[in-house]
Amino acid sequence: MPEVRAHTSTFYSPAGEDRAVRKAKREAARSLERSARRRQADALDDRRTLRGEREPQLLPASGERREQALRALRPLRLPSHRATSDVLSGAYPFLAEAGLGEQGVFVGQDAWSGGGFCFDPWVLYHRGVLTNPNCVLAGAVGKGKSCLAKSLATRSIAFGRRVYVPGDPKGEWSVVARAVGGAAIQLGGGSSNRLNPLDPGPRNPSTPADQWKTVVATRRRTLLGSLAQSALGRTLTAVEHTALDVALDDVVRCDAQPTLPRIVKALFEPAAGEGAASRAELIRDGREVAHAVRRLVSGDLAGLFDGPSTVSFDPSLPMVTLDLSQIQGSDQLTAMVMTCASAWMEASLANADGGQRWVIYDEAWRLIRQPALLARMQSEWKLSRGFGIANLLIVHRLSDLDAVGDAESGARALAQGLLADCSTKIIYQQEASETPHAARQLGLSVTETGQLPDLQRGEGLWRVGQRAFVVRHLATDGELDLFDTNARMNSNPEGFPIARADIGDARPH
Repeated sequence: MPEVRAHTSTFYSPAGEDRAVRKAKREAARSLERSARRRQADALDDRRTLRGEREPQLLPASGERREQALRALRPLRLPSHRATSDVLSGAYPFLAEAGLGEQGVFVGQDAWSGGGFCFDPWVLYHRGVLTNPNCVLAGAVGKGKSCLAKSLATRSIAFGRRVYVPGDPKGEWSVVARAVGGAAIQLGGGSSNRLNPLDPGPRNPSTPADQWKTVVATRRRTLLGSLAQSALGRTLTAVEHTALDVALDDVVRCDAQPTLPRIVKALFEPAAGEGAASRAELIRDGREVAHAVRRLVSGDLAGLFDGPSTVSFDPSLPMVTLDLSQIQGSDQLTAMVMTCASAWMEASLANADGGQRWVIYDEAWRLIRQPALLARMQSEWKLSRGFGIANLLIVHRLSDLDAVGDAESGARALAQGLLADCSTKIIYQQEASETPHAARQLGLSVTETGQLPDLQRGEGLWRVGQRAFVVRHLATDGELDLFDTNARMNSNPEGFPIARADIGDARPH
């Protein structure tokens, strides 16, 4: 095909020619030039198509070359837009998290996707979603966190789990334990029940005798040290640790079943010296410790921990709770009582053949304020995977962890470590002043932080590993009646009718 060359014409207008005529001539020249260029481009396209350099196009990318074809004079170039992922996520409003799967306990409804939400820490740990089975549950009073904890506990029983509540300061779990066929052991208030926190617990048949003896001795020594530190309000000195260890060894040597009164007596009257320490030195060094531990075996706590246990722990029951509602006193004294009671129960939990179990620490803010007890709890958190235990820590707000020691103290680090060892964090509605602190503690995104003040009763922000959900807890009428913690507040002496939604309905309104 002959090559077509573009021809450019130049017109010379004689002097005095009309301006309109000159303009028409220029337009005609430009039209001829455009036509020539179009013919040249079409010829070039035809040659390329024949040589197979490109496929023929039914419609040119820039539009057809004809009049009124809306052909752009210049290609359309839009400026790039830069934004955060929070903003860009609005471009996909109909996409939501798929959830954690259908395995586990049904909790409620995923508020973002509308689907059902199921949770099981053991299943998720097996699948690699969680690094540990421990959970923390925080929420303001009256927002439904207690109802959620009881739902998780009772519904897990249907999956073969067992539930243990080492200390129930308000007695709310007793009726729940009896309803599911478990036991509620009451302490104080005229009850004849007595616990010995130094009980060794059941021995695993596979554990050699020498190893078992070492395990029991370590457990008792740790418990006595925690109790003494909590009572004294300070850490023990080296000589006080020595006095306490000698007293424990003296009692065990005389009686294989030690009790707290015998430990106190051995501190006041040691049998012999230890190494370079004489008997007089041991009496002097252990005097303050003896007076501190004595608080648990005399006064208003007499009859609780001052002798052999009168009740037994049955690990085969679906739920066992220790009701401490009849014990009154300061937070420090209550924490010491909960420690003794939980130590008695945890001696039985150490059996690795006991199956998978929930251990629920209700009103845990009383425990975490005591550094010695906090260290003991952190040790239990570390061993949870080996024993198949999922610990649930229930507090009102995350700032309770900041009440432990000074900002740079080791106790504060222990409190933060306890939170870090919980792969599942459930946050119910927080007070406005607590929202920024909770966001910093948990590393929440802007979107997640914005959800906290708007959560209704029964709604919670779940951080499961690195994933987040807003879940509406759904409870049946039977569960609401069983879990009701507002019986006294809802008493109606005037006889006025009260709506169902006003008496602790855990379902969001």
